[in-house]
Amino acid sequence: MPTFSPIDLAQWSGGHWDPAPPATTIEGVSSDTRTIAPGNLYLALSGCNFDGHVFVDEAFRKGASSAVVNNAKHFATGGSERKCILRVKDTSAALCNIAASYRIHIAPEIVAVTGSAGKSTVKEMIAQILSSVMPVARTKGNWNNNIGLPLSILGMEKSARAGVFEIGTNHPGELAPLCSLLQPSWGVVSNVGPVHIEFFGSIEAIADEKATLLRSLPANGVAVLNRDGGCFEFLRSTVSCKVITISLRQSADYTCSSWDHRDNGVIIAENATGETFAFRLPLPGEYNVMNAMLAIAVARGHGMKWEPIKTALESYTPLPMRWQREKVATLDIINDAYNANPMSMRASIRAFAGTEIAGEKWLLLAGMLELGNNEKQEHIALGKFLCDGKWKGLIVVGELGKLIAIGAEEAGFDKSSIFRCDSNADAARVIMENIHADDAILFKASRRMRLEEIVELLKHQD
Repeated sequence: MPTFSPIDLAQWSGGHWDPAPPATTIEGVSSDTRTIAPGNLYLALSGCNFDGHVFVDEAFRKGASSAVVNNAKHFATGGSERKCILRVKDTSAALCNIAASYRIHIAPEIVAVTGSAGKSTVKEMIAQILSSVMPVARTKGNWNNNIGLPLSILGMEKSARAGVFEIGTNHPGELAPLCSLLQPSWGVVSNVGPVHIEFFGSIEAIADEKATLLRSLPANGVAVLNRDGGCFEFLRSTVSCKVITISLRQSADYTCSSWDHRDNGVIIAENATGETFAFRLPLPGEYNVMNAMLAIAVARGHGMKWEPIKTALESYTPLPMRWQREKVATLDIINDAYNANPMSMRASIRAFAGTEIAGEKWLLLAGMLELGNNEKQEHIALGKFLCDGKWKGLIVVGELGKLIAIGAEEAGFDKSSIFRCDSNADAARVIMENIHADDAILFKASRRMRLEEIVELLKHQD
C-alpha cells in the first residue's frame, strides 16, 4: 500500500489541515468505508445520489487516519472535530489533483487502453505480461472513470515502473480529462462500435472520442491499433507518433497466421523480424485472439522476449463475469454477462458456437442498454443473427430480451425453443425445467440486467 506525506497531500489538493496534519505518513486512500483500512485517508466524495460526508465518522471509527472534506459541507462530528481533516474546495477535484501530482511524482511509464469492447481484458493481458519483467500497476477491476481512475493511480506503489490503465466513456468529452490525468506514452484502442450510442449519436462521434487518447500521446509515444476494427483509417489519421498495427487477416505489424478454434492454438507473425510465435489462449473466440495480439504488440514494443509473453498469456485468468466458466450441478455455465453491446454480443455468441461441449447449447440473453433510438432495431437484429447457430434453445429476459426473441422468430428460429421470461427468477425456473445434464448455457447481457442472480438461484435450488 503506497504511503503519502500529509504536507504533499495538502499541497497537491490545494487544501489545509484542520486542526493539524497527521503526525505520521498516510497509508493508502479510500472513498468507501466498507473497505477502508486502518491508516487510510478517507475521501468524502459527493454526487447526485450520494454524499460521502455522511460517513466521515464511520471512516474514523474503522481506523482512517484522516479525511478529505468539502469546506462548505456539514457533517455530524461525533468526535471527528478532533481528527485530522483536510479541508478542500471540492473533494472530487482534490482527488484528481492529488492523483495527477502523485503520478508525476513517481513518474511511471503509462499504457492507456480504451475501446468499445475488450478494454478490460486487453488491460489485464498487458499488465500480466509486463509484470513478468518489471513492477506494474493496473486499473483495479474496471475503475476507468473520473473517480475510479484517480483512485487506481493512487493505488500505485512508488516502485511501479509502468502503469496499465483503462479509460472509459459514455458521454462526449469524458476522455480528455482522463488523458490529461494519465499523461500516457502508450495508447491502445481495441475497437470502435455502437456502444453508448444513445449519448453520441453516431459511430463517427464514438471514434472521435476514442481518438482523444491518440491525440494525447507525445511525439515519442506509441499507438497500438486494430486494423480490423471499425474506423481504423480515421483513428490512424489522428496519430502523430509511432503506430503499431495488428490484424487477423490484413497486412499489419502483427498478423494472425493461424488460429484453431477447437483448442485455441494461435500463431502470430511479426512483420519486422519475420518471426512467428505460437501459444494457446485459455479463452475462446477471435475477439480474444485480437485482444492478445494488442497485448503482444505492447510487450514486444517494450523489448520483451517471446517466452515470458507465452507464459503470461497461457496462464491468463479472466476477470469475473468475462467468460467465467463453472459447473452448476450438471450444467456448464459460461457467464459472460459483465456487460454487452451489439459488437460484444455477437463476438461472445460466435465464440460459444465454436466451443466444444458434451451436451446441447443454450443461450440466455437480456437487454443491451444505452442504444438510444437504435435500441429496438439492434435487439431484433441480434435475434436474427442467432439463427446462424445450432442452438437447443433461447431464453430471453425482460422487455428488451423479448425483442431479441422477435428477431429470432422472424428469421426462422423454432418458436417452441424460445422461452420468454419476465424476471431472472423465471429464467432460473426455465433452466431447471428444460436443460439436461452436460448442456451448456451462455449468459450475456448488459450489467444492469444482473444475470449473475440466475447463477446464484441455480446454485441454491433444492
